[in-house]
Amino acid sequence: MQTYSILWADDEIDLLKPHILFLKNKGYDVTPVNSGADALDAVDQHNYDVVFLDEMMPGMTGLETLAQIKQTRPNLPVVMITKSEEEHIMEEAIGSKIADYLIKPLNPNQILLSVKKILDNKRLVTERTNIGYQQDFRNIMMQYNDRMDHAEWADVYKKLIYWELELDASQDKSMGEVMTMQKSEANATFCKFVIDNYEDWLNDPKMDAPIMSHQLMRKKVFPLVNQSSNESPLFFLLVDNLRYDQWKVLEPLLMEYFTVEEESSYYSILPTTTSFARNAIFSGMMPSEMERKHPDLWVNDDNNEDEGLNTHEEEFLRRQLTQSRVDVKMSYHKILNVNQGKSLVDNFSNLMQNQLNVVVYNFVDMLSHARTDMAMIKELAPDESAYRSITRSWFLHSPLLEFVRKVADSGGRLIVTTDHGMIRVQKPAKIVGYRETNTNLRYKQGKNLGFDDNHLFVGRKPERLFLPKPHVSTAYVFTLEDYFFAYPNNYNY
Repeated sequence: MQTYSILWADDEIDLLKPHILFLKNKGYDVTPVNSGADALDAVDQHNYDVVFLDEMMPGMTGLETLAQIKQTRPNLPVVMITKSEEEHIMEEAIGSKIADYLIKPLNPNQILLSVKKILDNKRLVTERTNIGYQQDFRNIMMQYNDRMDHAEWADVYKKLIYWELELDASQDKSMGEVMTMQKSEANATFCKFVIDNYEDWLNDPKMDAPIMSHQLMRKKVFPLVNQSSNESPLFFLLVDNLRYDQWKVLEPLLMEYFTVEEESSYYSILPTTTSFARNAIFSGMMPSEMERKHPDLWVNDDNNEDEGLNTHEEEFLRRQLTQSRVDVKMSYHKILNVNQGKSLVDNFSNLMQNQLNVVVYNFVDMLSHARTDMAMIKELAPDESAYRSITRSWFLHSPLLEFVRKVADSGGRLIVTTDHGMIRVQKPAKIVGYRETNTNLRYKQGKNLGFDDNHLFVGRKPERLFLPKPHVSTAYVFTLEDYFFAYPNNYNY
């Protein structure tokens, strides 16, 4: 066990000998001094892991000593000890970034707890996290190897993300490989579950199906849109390509302004691309229905996979509102860059006149593509932990955070969701197709495609998947797990 050094400054230090001996018996090295000036000299000459400061010392007070210490050693933890219970002293000490605040008379175990919270916190949390995951590992494995429904699968995914984030925050990364392996196994089993059930979810009305993209607005959003003028406006924030693990690292930042009333899951339709999934959200329809009922809005261009396919989202949404008989004043904003985000914040007061405000934020999707295309982003985000960190950093410094603050300050209600997630692909799946076959790495649509059925979900009847069928022989093929499509000339690269 590492030996920690403690500096204890108190003008009545002799009376604290029993506490000092108690800490020494617990393995801590304690240096006693009886004034703030002596404490500053000691800090300048030696390295300490934590400082105990009495607040009511003659000459230089504890608070004055604290201020001096923070100037030279800003990261040195300081525990303030005092007889006073005056609130303003507590507030001043907390505002000066103390690590803890203890009130005399002191209890030995109270002191020990404070020391352990400061010095042993990471080690103890890491140990408990590893033990907790090891205990839950078998339960999770048994759960996903059993027959589960869509809600149980969502729960398993949330458990895996919980433990992934807990292990990520711990100092010992030895369980990280075990977590990666378990996520991979669960993902493979989940893919089989989707293959077995996806068509039935869409075609069998008696099937216990999850809420899917095309049902999201109707089942989750429209019921919350108040059709009178008394309720506060509803803000629907869709962050493109935001995964659940990214949401969980952003959630604490939003919880400074909001309280979560509900957290629920929905399933994206296939393909889980922006052009299909997000259009399904705003139209309230599956892709083949959009093509049939809204030919003026649906763009059926296999190789045009950029935002051009999503230029009609606002009109899709307005038509869905009309069809659902939701008569409200609504605004729609798509944010593609920082300037557009700032403009949205600057004009926030105008949004308060609407009962529903829809905002699509596109940064996370751009980040995921840049992670594939740009060497710098690959270096910055070599793994999932770094990817989450970049997402959090972006949010902290983006206009979106200020937008969220304004929603909270105005008393607005906020829904946060996404259109689809993303996965880091690792393994190639060989495919052969015509030149006009679409370029997406995770799904292909076309005629006379050549492929091996392993690690693929094949939709030979697009009508059963409610997908457009440009040609009689059109089929859709989706990769599973962490596979991606590669043509024979690129297969070994």
